[in-house]
Amino acid sequence: QVQLVESGGGLVQAGGSLRLSCAASGRTFSRHVMGWFRQAPGKEREFVAVISGSGSATYYGDSVKGRFTISRDNAKNTVYLQMNGLKPEDTAVYYCAVANNWWARSVLEYKYWGQGTQVTVSS
Repeated sequence: QVQLVESGGGLVQAGGSLRLSCAASGRTFSRHVMGWFRQAPGKEREFVAVISGSGSATYYGDSVKGRFTISRDNAKNTVYLQMNGLKPEDTAVYYCAVANNWWARSVLEYKYWGQGTQVTVSS
């Protein structure tokens, strides 16, 4: 069992930046592939980014590629999502999750989830 706690959300103007953090429990954090998803009101949960256990490999959803950066600090059991160039359409609740495997891109392929953190981008 892994517990995840997201933080860092808030209200920001379009074009601004935020950094989300996700702190994980447990001693095997570096073995876990970690991902970020987001869910806007009335929409399905959307894949944002994934990072390998070592942090050497990353992959992004098309809607955030070039603007968002996923990273991790295994010594702190934390994964981050740096979000730059934010747009109103980035408004959503952002979730971190533990993936079943590296190629996991859908919700069904993730087994532990945090409670989410709200990001609101004003125009």
